[in-house]
Amino acid sequence: MTLETSPAAERNRQFIVDVLERTLPNAGMVLEIASGTGQHAVYAAPKLSPRVWQPSDCYRDSLNMINDWSSAEPSTNLRAPLLLDVLEQPWPVETQTMTPAISAIVAINMIHIAPWRCCEALLDGAQRILPPFGVLYLYGPFKQQGEHTSPSNAAFDHSLKQRNHEWGIRDLEKVTLTAAARQLELIEVTPMPANNLSVIFKHH
Repeated sequence: MTLETSPAAERNRQFIVDVLERTLPNAGMVLEIASGTGQHAVYAAPKLSPRVWQPSDCYRDSLNMINDWSSAEPSTNLRAPLLLDVLEQPWPVETQTMTPAISAIVAINMIHIAPWRCCEALLDGAQRILPPFGVLYLYGPFKQQGEHTSPSNAAFDHSLKQRNHEWGIRDLEKVTLTAAARQLELIEVTPMPANNLSVIFKHH
């Protein structure tokens, strides 16, 4: 079996886990949105035990890739992936009993490779699902004060918009205001390698 590999996931996974280890609640289920290949899921799950990691994606091909990775690198606290499209409400995790209960939501490299309405839907879901003090973690490139933080991010943003005019690197302040309207308070912004950020919100 040949595993689908994301080079970016290989490069950034330990840096992301380092932030998650100290910012996620100590227990509960971590719902990952847009898990992609599943590389982050299989890497993070054993390192973040006893938390349970629940991957998901809106593409069935991605679910197959996640299952392949899970078979190659099994972990007792890694669940089978769910088909989840943030735009379709309610989410499947809202219509079934999740054990343990969801205490955090993680979205890595999602909101810039999707229309803005998907970011809004992600924040809507976090408001509905997260308990008090639950955590929403976003990772990826962001603009700050309306400006790109590096020439490489500006070039990446241009390439994204050429692929789909609704895609693009989001402004951190706009995301923060949109989150705040949904009782999600920005508690930390951590610079990451390759001009990315870890952005952590806590649910009121």
